[in-house]
Amino acid sequence: MKKIILFFTMCLVAFPAKADEGMWFLMFIERLNHRDMEKLGLQLTAEEIYSINNHSLKDAVVQFNGGCTAEMVSKEGLVLTNHHCGYDAIAELSSEEQNYLKNGFWAKDKSAEMKPKSLFVRFFVRMDDVSKRILSKVNDKMTEAERNKAIQQEMALIEKENSDGGKYTVSVRPFFQGNEYYYFVYQDYKDVRLVGTPPESLGKFGGDTDNWEWPRHTADFSMFRVYADANGNPAEYSKNNVPLQPKHYLPVSIKGVQENDFAMILGYPGRTNRWMPAGGIEQNVKFAYPAWVEGAKTGMDRMKVYMDKDETVKLEYASKYASTANYWKNRQGMIDALTKAGTAVTKSKEEAKFNAWANKKANKEKYGTVIATINNYYAQTNLKSSHDNYLSQLMRTAAYGAAPANLGNALISYYKENDAKKTEMLPKLNQFIENVYGNFYAPLEKDVFAAQLNLYTSKGAAYGLPEGIAKLSQDNKGDFTTYVNNAVAKSIFATKESVLAFMKDPKPENITNDPLYVVSNELSLKMRAKTPEQLKADDDFAIAFRNLVEGLRESKMNSIKYPDANSTLRLTYGKVRALPADKRNDATVNNYTTMTGMVKKYKAGDQEFDLPARLLELNAAKDFGQYADKAGYMPVNFLTDNDITGGNSGSPVLNGKGELVGIAFDGNIEAMAGDVIFDAKLQRTISVDIRYVLWIIDKYAGAKHIIDEMTIVK
Repeated sequence: MKKIILFFTMCLVAFPAKADEGMWFLMFIERLNHRDMEKLGLQLTAEEIYSINNHSLKDAVVQFNGGCTAEMVSKEGLVLTNHHCGYDAIAELSSEEQNYLKNGFWAKDKSAEMKPKSLFVRFFVRMDDVSKRILSKVNDKMTEAERNKAIQQEMALIEKENSDGGKYTVSVRPFFQGNEYYYFVYQDYKDVRLVGTPPESLGKFGGDTDNWEWPRHTADFSMFRVYADANGNPAEYSKNNVPLQPKHYLPVSIKGVQENDFAMILGYPGRTNRWMPAGGIEQNVKFAYPAWVEGAKTGMDRMKVYMDKDETVKLEYASKYASTANYWKNRQGMIDALTKAGTAVTKSKEEAKFNAWANKKANKEKYGTVIATINNYYAQTNLKSSHDNYLSQLMRTAAYGAAPANLGNALISYYKENDAKKTEMLPKLNQFIENVYGNFYAPLEKDVFAAQLNLYTSKGAAYGLPEGIAKLSQDNKGDFTTYVNNAVAKSIFATKESVLAFMKDPKPENITNDPLYVVSNELSLKMRAKTPEQLKADDDFAIAFRNLVEGLRESKMNSIKYPDANSTLRLTYGKVRALPADKRNDATVNNYTTMTGMVKKYKAGDQEFDLPARLLELNAAKDFGQYADKAGYMPVNFLTDNDITGGNSGSPVLNGKGELVGIAFDGNIEAMAGDVIFDAKLQRTISVDIRYVLWIIDKYAGAKHIIDEMTIVK
């Protein structure tokens, strides 16, 4: 292990980072990136970016509700993130009478701020390297199961040691495919309240049509506030809680940006696969992603039929539809970009060179069979990957796919217990029921479930269907519509009301014969099923992939010097950078968009391109206040060449002084292969210009009291 640690340290010194590529650990900024960043325009010390003992930029950046990023922008706990990151909370707080998604919301004061049921932010405290400690517990003679058990046991000890008696959340994560390990210490705050959101016509302007596209004109932001107890500690919601005073918050610059300005982003990128072998890329392009796209589109199309008919249903399913649509377009973009770039071919050539190195006498024992094992694994699992993605989209988009089995099994366990245990279990069971049926419309769910079963049994049959599902498909000639309607009519799990009625007069023996439970349980078991041969193949692949990454680093054949993203705090840096001129953009340089360009897209009454009358009036009057660019236009979005992915949504875009200039919210579809291979020519981050954010809050919404909280740099 000393060899691995030493090699990584050498990498930090010997291989300076490219300015635009890389998602970097903050603890290595001093050694790895700082000099390069200074050349590009950074004016901060490494200590001002990441410090354990003093406040620094990392204290102003939080993980938002587990899947996005947000930033502190006032001394009173004010938080900025994306509109689509706050979407669930905004939808939850909305009703048909008070539709904040549609109409927007701005709290007139702190007493008017609204608390959704479940929302938290996570502050990063510190991290450290525990590779040597963990890897000392394993050896090459262990099976993968034995290795994983030993690692998990050591992880648990490290997490306990650093939690300060439960004060902190600690997570130990593997990097470089299990060749290194680091622990991360966090502190979670759960009292987070909605402060403001623009109407959906602004926050989601362009809808699915413009998603992942440039030029963009989207006000993708929302605002929240973090509350704590009187001592600044995390606390459950209480009227006695007070706004959190963060260790650091970001000053907000309204000076604007221009081509080649330094740009830095801190955030929580979710997942990249830059180390993925060629066979994995090929599998995704030809098997996994096409199934994902088709399955997602099937669910979306059936949802939309009912959402368009009923405003309440539209509100209830808005978040689920938006999430499904986002990944649907993303995966299709990945197929197109990876195919066009020939990424699998490029990787295959790299792996051929590696294989030649691996089979030299000095390397053969450890690395000689790595490539063959990996390629065999993908060949064996191509059909499975297609099947699994059809099935996973069924389970994600149709509540009747997973809920009857999960809830049924929970009820079976509940009724086996004594009265005391039942009393203990009941609150969680009731919450489970509420989670399933909280946003639930049975006619829609029946339609989605039938459509997804039709698709799954048609396209997943090549790999193999569950025996009972295959028989039902045969009996119903591939059309589950009538079967699903009849099953729902007879099922305990049809609605929340039918579940509660069952619990008042329970007959637990009826659960396993329930028609929805039977289908759902078969599907769930199929999702988890692994034959001994599959388990062996998985283990062999895990060893081979780990050795591939170690061997690529040892042989210096791979230029990647940073680990894949895995929802841990990272820094990416580069510059404001235009794409080639585009006649669709009225901007002088194709690195920003304007309100003029947005109004040109305006279509009255259109679901994606409508605009509020007040915005049109303010634009006509050129009432932009202090937020207009010095050239006179009202900026909306801008481009940088930062390296981001999902999870970076809501991340702060910072200038060289650490001042907030924008909020990252998207990438461009031309570079959708970026999760697998970075394209320095095409890859861009799309961000909301902070001046547009402030203009909406101040001029459009009349919420200047929120602006007054911030430190504005003119």
